Amino acid sequence: MTEQLNIGVRFALYANMMLLFGLPLFGIYSLNAAERQQDAVFPFRAFTGWLSPIGIALSLLSITAMTASMMGVQLNEVDAASIKTMIVDTPMGNAWAVRVLVLICILFAVILSKTEGIHTLGFVTLGSGVALGSLAWTGHGAASEGMAGSVQLIADIIHLLAVGAWLGALVILTFILFGAGKTPSESYLKMGHRLLKGFSTIGTVIVSLIIASGLVNSWMLVGPNNLMTLQSTLYGQLLIAKLLLFGIMLALAAVNRFTLTPALERALQSTSPTLAVTKLQKSLVVELTLIVAIVGLVAWIGTYQPPSAM
Repeated sequence: MTEQLNIGVRFALYANMMLLFGLPLFGIYSLNAAERQQDAVFPFRAFTGWLSPIGIALSLLSITAMTASMMGVQLNEVDAASIKTMIVDTPMGNAWAVRVLVLICILFAVILSKTEGIHTLGFVTLGSGVALGSLAWTGHGAASEGMAGSVQLIADIIHLLAVGAWLGALVILTFILFGAGKTPSESYLKMGHRLLKGFSTIGTVIVSLIIASGLVNSWMLVGPNNLMTLQSTLYGQLLIAKLLLFGIMLALAAVNRFTLTPALERALQSTSPTLAVTKLQKSLVVELTLIVAIVGLVAWIGTYQPPSAM
């Protein structure tokens, strides 16, 4: 029961931190000043106002679940002294303390801010980037020592930030396309097309970072000698499933960029863009579902020993 709870908490925490980072980041590089202020485009204040306290609550549950797992006891058997020892005496506990402190600062910043301007979004993005990066200390990247350990930890952090940027962008793009309604205005759809087209370039950078950091992690955690036997372990099977889902995501992203987004541009010049919008909606929902499944697999994989450690 403790193991399943730990996986569930890890998944929720990963998703929460990635959204808290990726949503405002997209608002900074894609939206103009007026669009950031419009809830009809995306309610940044509401989302960040909820995600930060939820992140604090999940972090509290996470440190308890990690302590229970390390002690080999049930969640209700963990005492305050053990949690304090975990926080003070372990790197993952130190990272946890930094994350909670940053999340508290983000919450106060959102409460005290009167606008959703670039300064507020910038602070939330920077703080949530630190919070999201701190999750690397709960994974395999913090297990190694020396130069190799540092490289792996950096790759883990880059991987988390890149996936968070992709997830946040997908959520906002999906929100905008569905927010257009059944009879969207031309100006709203033109904005949606502009954001989709603009994300094509940024998305290429994000995907490149995910692939590069993923290769570094795979090389260190799996190793070339274990590639042929990867499917024989649960860790390997989960990793293969993750790679397959990622491959499907890449294919969908390519279809969006080279087929569906140009089709929307052509449709905007006609009298009926509904079909083009519907196709993009369906594609983004599938892509969003896949990335959520991938995050779930990442949370699950992190609870098992990689082949290199066996």
